[in-house]
Amino acid sequence: MRYQNVCLEAIAYLLPDEIVASEEIETRLEPLYARLRLPQGRLELMTGIRERRFWPPGTSMSEPSILSAERAIALSGIEKQHIGALLHGSVCRDFLEPATACGVHHALGLPRECAVYDLSNACLGLLNGAVQIANAIELGQIRAGVVVGTESSRALVENTIHQLNSDASLSRNDIKLSVASLTIGSGSAAIVLCHKDLSRTGNRLLGGAMRANTDGCRLCHSGRDESADPGMKPLMWTDSETLMREGIALGKEAFLLFLEEMQWKPEDIHKTFCHQVGKAHQKLLFDTLGLNQQIDYATFEFLGNTGTVALPTAAAIGIEQGRVRPGDNVAMMGIGSGINVIILGVRWGGIG
Repeated sequence: MRYQNVCLEAIAYLLPDEIVASEEIETRLEPLYARLRLPQGRLELMTGIRERRFWPPGTSMSEPSILSAERAIALSGIEKQHIGALLHGSVCRDFLEPATACGVHHALGLPRECAVYDLSNACLGLLNGAVQIANAIELGQIRAGVVVGTESSRALVENTIHQLNSDASLSRNDIKLSVASLTIGSGSAAIVLCHKDLSRTGNRLLGGAMRANTDGCRLCHSGRDESADPGMKPLMWTDSETLMREGIALGKEAFLLFLEEMQWKPEDIHKTFCHQVGKAHQKLLFDTLGLNQQIDYATFEFLGNTGTVALPTAAAIGIEQGRVRPGDNVAMMGIGSGINVIILGVRWGGIG
């Protein structure tokens, strides 16, 4: 896919105040660790994740989404009357219905002609939303749009800890399926895209590539839709090793297509922002793609895996820190369970 008229105008993020260290999680897992004689420090050692964050109990997903979307719109300088689509793309949402996007749209005071809906695709929801907005801009249907999402990890992490401590039948091998759940963090992010005629940055979204391998659709999954459960006790099972191997294999397939589509060579990519999983995933991904890991900006060490908002949050923080320069070719690479891959290419224009 290629775009001639789309700019990635702004990315904003919002983080919870409560920091939860991996050391604290292991302390809470003391019954499991004692029974299986597991060494302290293994969670951070295995994943590279030192800490993650939790929203306050009872936080609705629309609350942070409203704030991060408002920040992104303000950062873009685009008047709300020009926003023709508002998509909510996170795994977490307020209700089965109506769409969480409806409450965000209402609070933001966006136009009635604005398209409003939720979009869900594991850790790729916000990237899928960005593509849909870009398509609508390229087709001339809208002038600008926002995709936003908020992920909350408290319930998943705490229920995983409870399950691991209470099920005495679990072996060392069994608990591998729950390790990924202990790495999940919370956060919120929003992306504003617009027609180049509205852009003040000139950050051109040039195009990208997608690939899917649904043979891996059971490698990472939750139980039934817990949003319908008033008890909200989510659990998730992940074959982390196989998911990483198959996801990166699909990532390589998508990357080769991406290079062909962009007419780039690997050395033409100056900066990358990727979905954040952990240190093993990052190293294997960059080794497989033949890229220098130094061009990447990672946040997993202090934020964990924040799902759909991981990539845009890493991008927003990296941009704040001056990691991207005018003229840089930027690759945004997302790999999500299912398995799905999206890679988008942006040529940085100079502002923001």
